[in-house]
Amino acid sequence: MADPIVWYPGHMAKAKRQLKEMSSMTDAVIELLDARVPYSSQNPDIKELFPQKPRLTLINKCSLADEAQTKAWVERLRAEGRTVIPIDCKTGLNINSVAPKLRALLAEKLERAAQKEMNITLRAMVVGVTNVGKSTFINSFTKTSKAVAEDRPGVTRSLKWIASPYGIDLLDTPGLLWHKFDDQQVGINLACTGAIRDEILDTLTLSVRLCGILRDKYPELLAERYNITLSDEDMDFEIFEKIGRKRGMLISGGEINEERCAATILDEFRGGKIGKITLDTLV
Repeated sequence: MADPIVWYPGHMAKAKRQLKEMSSMTDAVIELLDARVPYSSQNPDIKELFPQKPRLTLINKCSLADEAQTKAWVERLRAEGRTVIPIDCKTGLNINSVAPKLRALLAEKLERAAQKEMNITLRAMVVGVTNVGKSTFINSFTKTSKAVAEDRPGVTRSLKWIASPYGIDLLDTPGLLWHKFDDQQVGINLACTGAIRDEILDTLTLSVRLCGILRDKYPELLAERYNITLSDEDMDFEIFEKIGRKRGMLISGGEINEERCAATILDEFRGGKIGKITLDTLV
């Protein structure tokens, strides 16, 4: 993990160009953030691509995140002047609040149409980093299954408009990362949540780093999940080893099956099995 994390496939560069071209056909931008990494999942390219468009920010996957942290992030982003709604597509949290908030953002356009006795369909582009849940949100909002949704990055490759029952069409777009993470912790956080393909990562080092992050931020949850005892002297890899031994992930010679242990830790974090955790903490 010492080398900069860079994952910017060719289709992302193409999608970025397409999004800019589609801007003129779009009334608003819906930006999804991951509640576990509300800072790290903010793509700086979004503001550059759509400087004049009304933007609605949805903090998704709230059921996996620390509730106190989510509340703090909502307050922080609103203080910056952004329109923010915390949502969760699996539980349905606040999905019904999205259409009214979007219509409020576009009230002037709707009023002009009403004065001309025109019934218009609003169009919003759904953007965000890979694996943040854009397609799942679109399916929840539109009450369809037209957006291809899978729990892995890089599934959506094309642009597609999908109608909803609210007079609002949504544009499903590929997940976008930016070319280089200046802050390496941002890359690590995104990798931990599955926004970067595991196939290009050193998942062993990543899972060891995650052990250290969880020891610092959520030691009780980490100790309880894996039934281990933590001390301030533990190095990150020692915590990793404790987990592997406690779970019986051993190979010949009593060594830890590092690949299996790494996959387990990452999978259990991403699935919320360790607990409700936020890596970008404010409070």
